Amino acid sequence: MSATPRPPDTSRDRDAIVCFGEALVDLLAMPPATPGAPRQFVEYAGGAPANVAVAAARLGGAACFVGMLGRDMFGDMLLAQLRGAGVDTGYVRRTDAAKTALAFVSLDADGERSFSFYRPPSADLLFRERDFDDRCFERAAVFHVCSNSLTEAAIADATLAGMARARAAGALVSMDLNLRPSLWPAEVDPQAQAWRALFEADLVKLSRQELEFLAPGSGGEDGVIERLLRQRTRCVVVTDGAAPIRWFTRKHRGSAATFPITAIDTTAAGDAFVGALLQQLVSADVRASTFAEFLNRRDAFDHALRFAAAAGALATTRNGAFAAMPDAAGIDRLMQAAA
Repeated sequence: MSATPRPPDTSRDRDAIVCFGEALVDLLAMPPATPGAPRQFVEYAGGAPANVAVAAARLGGAACFVGMLGRDMFGDMLLAQLRGAGVDTGYVRRTDAAKTALAFVSLDADGERSFSFYRPPSADLLFRERDFDDRCFERAAVFHVCSNSLTEAAIADATLAGMARARAAGALVSMDLNLRPSLWPAEVDPQAQAWRALFEADLVKLSRQELEFLAPGSGGEDGVIERLLRQRTRCVVVTDGAAPIRWFTRKHRGSAATFPITAIDTTAAGDAFVGALLQQLVSADVRASTFAEFLNRRDAFDHALRFAAAAGALATTRNGAFAAMPDAAGIDRLMQAAA
Protein backbone atom coordinates (compact mmCIF):
# COMPACT_ATOMS: atom_id res chain seq x y z
CA MET A 1 0.00 0.00 0.00
CA SER A 2 1.25 3.48 -0.76
CA ALA A 3 0.12 7.08 -0.89
CA THR A 4 -0.30 8.71 -4.24
CA PRO A 5 2.21 11.52 -4.87
CA ARG A 6 0.95 14.93 -3.77
CA PRO A 7 2.16 18.44 -4.40
CA PRO A 8 3.19 20.55 -1.41
CA ASP A 9 0.22 21.82 0.56
CA THR A 10 0.16 25.58 0.13
CA SER A 11 -3.19 26.09 1.86
CA ARG A 12 -2.90 28.61 4.66
CA ASP A 13 -6.47 28.27 5.92
CA ARG A 14 -8.47 25.44 7.38
CA ASP A 15 -11.03 25.47 4.60
CA ALA A 16 -11.10 21.91 3.26
CA ILE A 17 -14.08 19.58 3.16
CA VAL A 18 -12.44 16.22 3.83
CA CYS A 19 -14.56 13.24 2.77
CA PHE A 20 -13.60 9.78 4.01
CA GLY A 21 -14.74 6.37 2.82
CA GLU A 22 -15.43 4.59 -0.42
CA ALA A 23 -15.01 5.55 -4.03
CA LEU A 24 -16.38 2.96 -6.41
CA VAL A 25 -17.49 2.43 -9.98
CA ASP A 26 -21.20 2.54 -10.78
CA LEU A 27 -22.02 0.38 -13.80
CA LEU A 28 -25.34 1.78 -14.97
CA ALA A 29 -27.63 -0.60 -16.83
CA MET A 30 -28.88 0.91 -20.09
CA PRO A 31 -31.98 -0.29 -21.99
CA PRO A 32 -31.23 -2.67 -24.86
CA ALA A 33 -30.67 -0.84 -28.14
CA THR A 34 -33.07 -3.22 -29.90
CA PRO A 35 -35.54 -5.83 -28.62
CA GLY A 36 -33.70 -8.95 -27.59
CA ALA A 37 -30.28 -7.28 -27.54
CA PRO A 38 -28.16 -7.69 -24.40
CA ARG A 39 -28.09 -4.94 -21.80
CA GLN A 40 -25.11 -2.65 -21.79
CA PHE A 41 -23.52 -1.11 -18.72
CA VAL A 42 -21.98 2.37 -18.76
CA GLU A 43 -19.12 3.14 -16.37
CA TYR A 44 -19.59 6.09 -13.99
CA ALA A 45 -17.43 7.23 -11.09
CA GLY A 46 -19.22 7.17 -7.73
CA GLY A 47 -19.19 6.28 -4.05
CA ALA A 48 -21.07 8.43 -1.54
CA PRO A 49 -18.21 10.31 0.20
CA ALA A 50 -16.35 10.69 -3.10
CA ASN A 51 -19.53 12.12 -4.62
CA VAL A 52 -19.77 14.66 -1.79
CA ALA A 53 -16.18 15.73 -2.42
CA VAL A 54 -16.89 16.19 -6.13
CA ALA A 55 -20.10 18.12 -5.38
CA ALA A 56 -18.21 20.55 -3.13
CA ALA A 57 -15.32 20.93 -5.59
CA ARG A 58 -17.72 21.60 -8.47
CA LEU A 59 -19.01 24.53 -6.43
CA GLY A 60 -15.53 25.96 -5.97
CA GLY A 61 -14.74 24.39 -2.61
CA ALA A 62 -11.45 22.97 -1.38
CA ALA A 63 -12.44 19.30 -1.26
CA CYS A 64 -10.26 16.32 -0.34
CA PHE A 65 -11.05 12.63 -0.69
CA VAL A 66 -9.47 10.14 1.72
CA GLY A 67 -9.75 6.42 1.10
CA MET A 68 -8.23 3.29 -0.41
CA LEU A 69 -8.38 2.42 -4.10
CA GLY A 70 -7.28 -0.75 -5.81
CA ARG A 71 -4.24 -0.62 -8.01
CA ASP A 72 -6.37 -1.53 -11.03
CA MET A 73 -7.98 0.14 -14.02
CA PHE A 74 -11.06 1.15 -12.03
CA GLY A 75 -8.90 2.71 -9.30
CA ASP A 76 -6.98 4.57 -12.00
CA MET A 77 -10.24 5.86 -13.49
CA LEU A 78 -11.58 7.04 -10.13
CA LEU A 79 -8.35 8.80 -9.25
CA ALA A 80 -8.29 10.56 -12.62
CA GLN A 81 -11.92 11.65 -12.36
CA LEU A 82 -11.53 12.92 -8.80
CA ARG A 83 -8.54 14.99 -9.88
CA GLY A 84 -10.37 16.16 -12.99
CA ALA A 85 -13.21 17.41 -10.79
CA GLY A 86 -10.77 19.46 -8.70
CA VAL A 87 -10.68 17.15 -5.67
CA ASP A 88 -7.39 16.84 -3.76
CA THR A 89 -6.39 13.15 -3.94
CA GLY A 90 -3.11 13.50 -2.09
CA TYR A 91 -4.46 11.53 0.88
CA VAL A 92 -5.64 8.55 -1.21
CA ARG A 93 -3.99 5.19 -0.64
CA ARG A 94 -3.59 2.43 -3.22
CA THR A 95 -3.38 -1.33 -2.66
CA ASP A 96 -2.72 -4.54 -4.58
CA ALA A 97 -4.49 -6.59 -1.90
CA ALA A 98 -8.03 -6.08 -3.25
CA LYS A 99 -9.81 -4.62 -6.25
CA THR A 100 -11.78 -1.39 -6.42
CA ALA A 101 -15.45 -1.88 -5.50
CA LEU A 102 -18.16 -2.07 -8.18
CA ALA A 103 -21.89 -1.32 -8.00
CA PHE A 104 -24.28 -2.36 -10.74
CA VAL A 105 -27.13 0.17 -10.90
CA SER A 106 -30.58 -0.15 -12.46
CA LEU A 107 -33.18 2.60 -12.75
CA ASP A 108 -36.97 2.40 -12.77
CA ALA A 109 -39.31 4.60 -14.81
CA ASP A 110 -39.06 7.41 -12.21
CA GLY A 111 -35.27 7.35 -12.07
CA GLU A 112 -35.21 5.58 -8.69
CA ARG A 113 -32.15 3.36 -8.43
CA SER A 114 -31.39 -0.08 -7.07
CA PHE A 115 -27.91 -1.44 -6.46
CA SER A 116 -26.10 -4.75 -6.73
CA PHE A 117 -22.73 -4.36 -5.02
CA TYR A 118 -19.55 -6.31 -5.67
CA ARG A 119 -18.09 -5.61 -2.23
CA PRO A 120 -16.61 -7.19 -0.11
CA PRO A 121 -13.83 -7.86 -0.75
CA SER A 122 -12.75 -4.45 -1.99
CA ALA A 123 -9.91 -2.01 -1.56
CA ASP A 124 -11.84 0.65 0.36
CA LEU A 125 -12.40 -1.78 3.25
CA LEU A 126 -8.63 -2.12 3.79
CA PHE A 127 -8.08 1.48 4.96
CA ARG A 128 -6.80 1.62 8.55
CA GLU A 129 -6.23 4.46 11.01
CA ARG A 130 -2.49 4.37 10.28
CA ASP A 131 -3.30 5.27 6.66
CA PHE A 132 -4.56 8.74 7.61
CA ASP A 133 -2.20 11.64 6.91
CA ASP A 134 -2.14 14.17 9.76
CA ARG A 135 -2.20 16.98 7.19
CA CYS A 136 -5.75 16.17 6.13
CA PHE A 137 -6.97 16.94 9.65
CA GLU A 138 -4.85 20.08 9.83
CA ARG A 139 -6.62 21.38 6.71
CA ALA A 140 -10.14 20.23 7.56
CA ALA A 141 -12.98 22.66 8.23
CA VAL A 142 -15.34 19.69 7.80
CA PHE A 143 -14.76 15.93 8.05
CA HIS A 144 -17.53 13.92 6.38
CA VAL A 145 -18.35 10.20 6.49
CA CYS A 146 -21.12 7.75 5.55
CA SER A 147 -22.11 4.35 6.95
CA ASN A 148 -20.61 2.30 4.11
CA SER A 149 -17.27 2.50 5.92
CA LEU A 150 -18.82 0.89 9.00
CA THR A 151 -19.76 -2.48 7.51
CA GLU A 152 -16.71 -4.36 8.83
CA ALA A 153 -15.06 -3.95 12.23
CA ALA A 154 -11.62 -2.77 11.08
CA ILE A 155 -12.83 -0.11 8.64
CA ALA A 156 -15.44 0.99 11.21
CA ASP A 157 -12.65 1.50 13.75
CA ALA A 158 -10.76 3.60 11.19
CA THR A 159 -13.88 5.69 10.49
CA LEU A 160 -14.52 6.37 14.17
CA ALA A 161 -10.85 7.17 14.72
CA GLY A 162 -10.95 9.64 11.84
CA MET A 163 -14.03 11.33 13.29
CA ALA A 164 -12.35 11.61 16.68
CA ARG A 165 -9.13 13.00 15.18
CA ALA A 166 -11.07 15.52 13.13
CA ARG A 167 -12.99 16.68 16.17
CA ALA A 168 -9.77 17.04 18.16
CA ALA A 169 -8.39 19.18 15.34
CA GLY A 170 -11.42 21.48 15.51
CA ALA A 171 -13.25 20.30 12.38
CA LEU A 172 -17.02 20.12 12.11
CA VAL A 173 -17.91 16.41 11.81
CA SER A 174 -20.65 15.51 9.32
CA MET A 175 -22.37 12.17 8.70
CA ASP A 176 -24.85 11.10 6.04
CA LEU A 177 -26.12 7.69 7.15
CA ASN A 178 -26.56 6.62 3.49
CA LEU A 179 -27.59 3.15 4.62
CA ARG A 180 -27.18 0.28 2.13
CA PRO A 181 -28.41 -2.84 3.99
CA SER A 182 -27.10 -5.19 1.29
CA LEU A 183 -23.53 -4.17 2.15
CA TRP A 184 -23.83 -5.50 5.70
CA PRO A 185 -23.32 -9.15 6.67
CA ALA A 186 -26.67 -10.92 7.00
CA GLU A 187 -26.05 -11.72 10.66
CA VAL A 188 -25.20 -8.11 11.60
CA ASP A 189 -27.74 -5.47 12.63
CA PRO A 190 -26.34 -2.14 11.33
CA GLN A 191 -28.03 -0.14 14.09
CA ALA A 192 -25.40 -0.50 16.80
CA GLN A 193 -22.49 0.48 14.57
CA ALA A 194 -24.50 3.27 12.95
CA TRP A 195 -25.38 4.82 16.30
CA ARG A 196 -21.71 4.79 17.38
CA ALA A 197 -20.83 6.99 14.42
CA LEU A 198 -23.95 9.15 14.52
CA PHE A 199 -23.18 10.09 18.12
CA GLU A 200 -19.84 11.54 16.93
CA ALA A 201 -21.35 13.89 14.32
CA ASP A 202 -22.17 17.58 14.68
CA LEU A 203 -24.34 17.44 11.53
CA VAL A 204 -26.43 14.38 10.65
CA LYS A 205 -28.27 13.87 7.37
CA LEU A 206 -30.90 11.11 7.17
CA SER A 207 -33.42 10.08 4.58
CA ARG A 208 -36.99 9.45 5.72
CA GLN A 209 -36.39 5.71 5.28
CA GLU A 210 -33.27 5.87 7.43
CA LEU A 211 -35.13 7.77 10.13
CA GLU A 212 -37.75 5.00 10.10
CA PHE A 213 -34.98 2.38 10.28
CA LEU A 214 -33.52 3.97 13.43
CA ALA A 215 -36.91 4.53 15.09
CA PRO A 216 -37.51 1.07 16.65
CA GLY A 217 -35.92 1.01 20.09
CA SER A 218 -35.51 4.79 20.15
CA GLY A 219 -39.07 5.83 20.96
CA GLY A 220 -40.10 6.45 17.37
CA GLU A 221 -38.91 9.12 14.96
CA ASP A 222 -39.08 11.92 17.54
CA GLY A 223 -37.04 9.72 19.84
CA VAL A 224 -34.32 9.38 17.20
CA ILE A 225 -34.06 13.16 16.86
CA GLU A 226 -34.01 13.69 20.62
CA ARG A 227 -31.42 10.95 21.09
CA LEU A 228 -29.10 12.56 18.56
CA LEU A 229 -29.51 16.09 19.87
CA ARG A 230 -28.70 14.93 23.42
CA GLN A 231 -25.28 13.85 22.15
CA ARG A 232 -22.83 15.90 20.08
CA THR A 233 -25.23 16.55 17.23
CA ARG A 234 -26.28 20.14 16.70
CA CYS A 235 -28.44 19.66 13.60
CA VAL A 236 -30.37 16.78 11.99
CA VAL A 237 -31.57 17.15 8.40
CA VAL A 238 -34.12 14.69 7.00
CA THR A 239 -34.70 14.44 3.26
CA ASP A 240 -37.60 12.66 1.57
CA GLY A 241 -37.22 12.89 -2.20
CA ALA A 242 -39.40 15.68 -3.55
CA ALA A 243 -41.12 16.23 -0.19
CA PRO A 244 -40.03 19.18 1.99
CA ILE A 245 -36.76 18.85 3.89
CA ARG A 246 -37.19 18.70 7.66
CA TRP A 247 -34.54 20.02 10.01
CA PHE A 248 -34.05 19.90 13.77
CA THR A 249 -31.70 21.75 16.11
CA ARG A 250 -31.56 21.91 19.89
CA LYS A 251 -33.68 25.06 19.89
CA HIS A 252 -35.78 24.96 16.74
CA ARG A 253 -37.24 22.80 14.02
CA GLY A 254 -38.60 23.61 10.61
CA SER A 255 -38.79 22.67 6.94
CA ALA A 256 -37.47 23.81 3.58
CA ALA A 257 -39.15 23.37 0.22
CA THR A 258 -37.57 21.34 -2.55
CA PHE A 259 -37.64 22.05 -6.29
CA PRO A 260 -40.03 20.27 -8.69
CA ILE A 261 -37.99 18.69 -11.44
CA THR A 262 -38.19 15.72 -13.79
CA ALA A 263 -35.77 13.10 -12.48
CA ILE A 264 -34.01 10.58 -14.68
CA ASP A 265 -31.44 9.23 -12.18
CA THR A 266 -31.58 9.77 -8.42
CA THR A 267 -28.26 8.00 -7.71
CA ALA A 268 -26.37 11.01 -6.37
CA ALA A 269 -29.13 13.37 -5.26
CA GLY A 270 -28.40 13.02 -1.55
CA ASP A 271 -24.67 13.40 -2.06
CA ALA A 272 -25.16 16.54 -4.16
CA PHE A 273 -27.36 17.92 -1.38
CA VAL A 274 -24.75 17.19 1.30
CA GLY A 275 -21.82 18.51 -0.74
CA ALA A 276 -23.64 21.75 -1.48
CA LEU A 277 -24.74 22.18 2.15
CA LEU A 278 -21.20 21.62 3.45
CA GLN A 279 -19.80 24.06 0.90
CA GLN A 280 -22.35 26.67 1.97
CA LEU A 281 -21.25 26.22 5.58
CA VAL A 282 -17.55 26.54 4.77
CA SER A 283 -18.21 29.54 2.50
CA ALA A 284 -19.92 31.22 5.47
CA ASP A 285 -16.82 30.53 7.61
CA VAL A 286 -18.73 28.01 9.72
CA ARG A 287 -16.53 25.71 11.79
CA ALA A 288 -17.33 23.37 14.67
CA SER A 289 -16.95 26.20 17.16
CA THR A 290 -19.38 28.48 15.28
CA PHE A 291 -21.90 25.92 13.97
CA ALA A 292 -24.46 26.48 16.74
CA GLU A 293 -24.38 30.24 16.19
CA PHE A 294 -24.88 29.78 12.44
CA LEU A 295 -27.94 27.59 13.01
CA ASN A 296 -29.56 30.48 14.86
CA ARG A 297 -29.09 32.79 11.84
CA ARG A 298 -32.28 31.62 10.23
CA ASP A 299 -31.94 33.51 6.94
CA ALA A 300 -28.44 32.14 6.34
CA PHE A 301 -29.41 28.60 7.39
CA ASP A 302 -32.56 28.64 5.25
CA HIS A 303 -30.56 29.84 2.23
CA ALA A 304 -28.00 27.06 2.74
CA LEU A 305 -30.74 24.43 2.83
CA ARG A 306 -32.45 25.81 -0.27
CA PHE A 307 -29.14 25.95 -2.14
CA ALA A 308 -28.47 22.33 -1.16
CA ALA A 309 -31.99 21.30 -2.19
CA ALA A 310 -31.47 22.86 -5.62
CA ALA A 311 -28.19 20.97 -6.00
CA GLY A 312 -29.89 17.70 -5.10
CA ALA A 313 -32.69 18.34 -7.57
CA LEU A 314 -30.34 19.17 -10.44
CA ALA A 315 -28.27 16.04 -9.78
CA THR A 316 -31.30 13.91 -10.67
CA THR A 317 -31.47 15.36 -14.19
CA ARG A 318 -28.29 13.60 -15.38
CA ASN A 319 -27.06 10.03 -15.28
CA GLY A 320 -24.21 9.08 -13.02
CA ALA A 321 -22.80 10.47 -9.80
CA PHE A 322 -19.66 12.57 -10.38
CA ALA A 323 -21.07 13.43 -13.79
CA ALA A 324 -24.35 14.68 -12.33
CA MET A 325 -22.98 17.22 -9.87
CA PRO A 326 -24.19 20.75 -10.75
CA ASP A 327 -22.21 23.97 -10.76
CA ALA A 328 -23.13 27.14 -8.89
CA ALA A 329 -24.52 28.88 -11.98
CA GLY A 330 -27.01 26.08 -12.57
CA ILE A 331 -28.11 26.14 -8.95
CA ASP A 332 -28.55 29.91 -9.00
CA ARG A 333 -30.69 29.68 -12.17
CA LEU A 334 -32.96 27.08 -10.62
CA MET A 335 -33.35 29.10 -7.42
CA GLN A 336 -34.09 32.31 -9.36
CA ALA A 337 -36.64 30.53 -11.54
CA ALA A 338 -38.44 29.30 -8.43
CA ALA A 339 -38.34 32.65 -6.60
